[in-house]
Amino acid sequence: MLAKSLRQLIICLSVLLFIPTLNAQNTDENAEAIASAMTALDEFMTTFNARDPVAWAASLNYPHVRFASGTVTVWETAEEFAQGESFERLAAIGWDHSRWLSRDVVLVSPGKVHINTVFQRFNANNEPIGTYQSLYIVTKDAGGHWGTQARSSLAP
Repeated sequence: MLAKSLRQLIICLSVLLFIPTLNAQNTDENAEAIASAMTALDEFMTTFNARDPVAWAASLNYPHVRFASGTVTVWETAEEFAQGESFERLAAIGWDHSRWLSRDVVLVSPGKVHINTVFQRFNANNEPIGTYQSLYIVTKDAGGHWGTQARSSLAP
């Protein structure tokens, strides 16, 4: 009986000693994921503001999904995405550039980060023309590329 209790105590202590190692690894992996996701969002915004559809498409992961204006749009490839008319539509409302106002991580794992964002659109005089809340899901694909995979926005 004493041997069984001692064995159980040793197992419990071993598990307790191992748990901080797992948590430390997970914390490091999550911190790396957050840093990678934020870099991916920076690339998203930089290429978007440059009006470079090919580079902007490369900042995403596929299939890419956007929930906005009461619709759900899915692009299967970067080539399909780059053929869109986002820049023409935005120019028609006076858009010149956009900027992140806030980016708050709400869910994180080593391969996926959900980020609650607020971004603002500006005209050529750097005057705000709209402020929008959105949720971006940034993922690490099988090739190791971090990119925005899904967006849900209150922006038109």
